[in-house]
Amino acid sequence: MFHSDKEQLLIRGANASVLEKQLKWFQEGFPFAKLIKPAKISEGIIRLDEKKKRELLSLYKHQGKVKKKVKFVPASGAASRMFKSLFEYVLEDNLDSGDDRKINPLTEEAAHFFNNLSQFPFYKMLKLALMGKGIFEETPKGVIKELLQEKGLNYGQLPKGLIKFHTYPGGTRTPVEEHLVEGCLYAADHQGRAHIHFTISADHKDAFDKHLKEVRNFYEKAYGKTLEITLSEQKKSTDTIAVDLKNEPIRLDDGSLLFRPAGHGALIENLNEIDADIIFIKNIDNISIEKESSETIEYKKILAGKLLEVQAQVFSFIKELEANCSEKRLIEINQRVRNELGFDSKVNLDEVSLLNHLNRPIRVCGMVKNEGEPGGGPFWTATDQGITLQIVEEPQVNFNVIEQKQIFEKATHFNPVDIVCGVQNYKNEKFDLLKFRDLSAGIITKKSQEGRDLKAQELPGLWNGAMAYWHTVFVEVPLRTFNPVKTINDLLKSAHQ
Repeated sequence: MFHSDKEQLLIRGANASVLEKQLKWFQEGFPFAKLIKPAKISEGIIRLDEKKKRELLSLYKHQGKVKKKVKFVPASGAASRMFKSLFEYVLEDNLDSGDDRKINPLTEEAAHFFNNLSQFPFYKMLKLALMGKGIFEETPKGVIKELLQEKGLNYGQLPKGLIKFHTYPGGTRTPVEEHLVEGCLYAADHQGRAHIHFTISADHKDAFDKHLKEVRNFYEKAYGKTLEITLSEQKKSTDTIAVDLKNEPIRLDDGSLLFRPAGHGALIENLNEIDADIIFIKNIDNISIEKESSETIEYKKILAGKLLEVQAQVFSFIKELEANCSEKRLIEINQRVRNELGFDSKVNLDEVSLLNHLNRPIRVCGMVKNEGEPGGGPFWTATDQGITLQIVEEPQVNFNVIEQKQIFEKATHFNPVDIVCGVQNYKNEKFDLLKFRDLSAGIITKKSQEGRDLKAQELPGLWNGAMAYWHTVFVEVPLRTFNPVKTINDLLKSAHQ
């Protein structure tokens, strides 16, 4: 390692030992997750009856109102993936050449987009932009160029959170606006303050600031709440080094090391800086139009009620153990932990071990029925701390082992990223979340940059290895509460119309 490398690391807030560990993971690879079985209803996933739902709603209503709540929204993703089919269409014909009236064969997705153009919330804005340039005939090529390019609406470069998603009688809303509304409806405290935190890309900070300044007052007046909005960026210190196919560090033309963002797992550092009793985590694109969101709002409150219930039980167990409970009670607590806290130990833990196990953050995760959506799922896995409930992504599984492949494919539910977190201990002290990660749960991927093949390293995912040593409770939630927008045509679904 050169002296200049150490200086570069210092500037980024990292150090040589971190770099050495990253290089070691490239050389040795990350171990695969060891799946034992899928979590299913009554086998790791709780299905709530109506009576229990009402009980948890009441618990959140009465106890939650005095808690400080924060809605934490990862929002750094670019919208470019949404428009993949449109980019592919225009790239087949040079964007800056040819007649915009020229008719190229439309892919099925691009044709569906163009045939339903008037149903998109940005249509009026797009039409005005075209007319302003003297374009009155809406051709596929002309429309897509105007929508995506910098000289037009520039949607191809905007963050997903700032794209117009929904149409209302009084105007349109972006995902950011829908999250502000959700925050007002389930995450406000007894003083009417709704704390909402977005993690964003540094490149988009000015755009987020501008948008929030434009819309904030409207939603405060409309919902009678005070919006406490904060932004943070993924820390440079969490970026990981890139290597070539021989695991040698890649250097740029100036000799400096090439670093890349390390995925959503890096956001555990941002989450660790949130001071709150209850933290709601939900992705920026998983929202619906407001008239379709009542069930989503209700289930957020139910999950938060479940968190409060679990938290109270864990704190009660800790206090009993600290008071030197009887041997009989110790066995009972061990059994309750096995049954209720996603931990399967074949032997009873002694008081000290059980106290150590209980004293950790808690997450209650909504799980929806698996209908083929891509993403991680809930599994019982073997870890260095026993058999525990984890959210496991496909790249973490060794599909060359038939048994592991079969277990993964038998999952009945998947993870929609609908998580409610308790990050304080029984003394109301905040946990250091960085102490509860499984750093061996990272992922190595192959990428290309400027025509050069490289290997990149992602940190353990935010809801995967970054929360590996949390108490984990899975609760079934309706599929109707999961309405992500992964492609532009998803906006044509009923949840967004």
